[in-house]
Amino acid sequence: MSGRKKNLENCDAPSNACVLLFTKYPEKGVVKRRLAQSLPADKVIDLYRCFVLDSIETLKASGIPCSICYHPRTRLEAFQRWLGTDMTYVPQRGSDIGTRLRNAFCDVFAMEFEKAMVIGSDSPDLPVGTLIESSAALDSNDAAIGPSTDGGYYLIGFSCRGFLPSAFDGIHWSTSRVFEDTMSRLEAAGLKTHILETWSDVDTKDDLIALFQNLCEQRSFASRTMQFISRNKALLR
Repeated sequence: MSGRKKNLENCDAPSNACVLLFTKYPEKGVVKRRLAQSLPADKVIDLYRCFVLDSIETLKASGIPCSICYHPRTRLEAFQRWLGTDMTYVPQRGSDIGTRLRNAFCDVFAMEFEKAMVIGSDSPDLPVGTLIESSAALDSNDAAIGPSTDGGYYLIGFSCRGFLPSAFDGIHWSTSRVFEDTMSRLEAAGLKTHILETWSDVDTKDDLIALFQNLCEQRSFASRTMQFISRNKALLR
């Protein structure tokens, strides 16, 4: 086992799997730009910070080794001041999201992991069971994917044997066809794919309202996102 692989193992879980959290440094005009069209920019940044912290808590609760896949790569020290030095950090590589996703999986599988998953930070209420389900599914499937309600996906995972680099090529990102087009590539390659429960991303004010309602139903009062929205309910009006 290489030293790099050991550095990715943050949790007490089998070392044959890992999950990467794709994260941008919270700056105005960089994160949640659609949400910032209807909410104050400083509140959007604070909200995004809550999303990331809640996502990290979910990753840790899953027991799956995890790492922060951060962007831009020049902000490592800023990420460490924000999220702490006990996390493992892997820079995103590439000029667009498709290239960064492909390279992330290439890096993980070069470390001899047998299965890997990537999630974003747009679904802070994602159940921990979804991560566990996706990891277990990759024992008998080539790929796992979680469709989001906007036509994209909130999670994608591959087994090492089933990894398809071309799954990220030619995708029209940030459109309602991302999931459909990705599934077409997986099916054309003959990959056995496990489809997870549909879940919501938070990109708009309406999404934020729906998130708050879901957190209330789940009684997730301890989440940072829930606490932030509760203190700033004017954002929902």
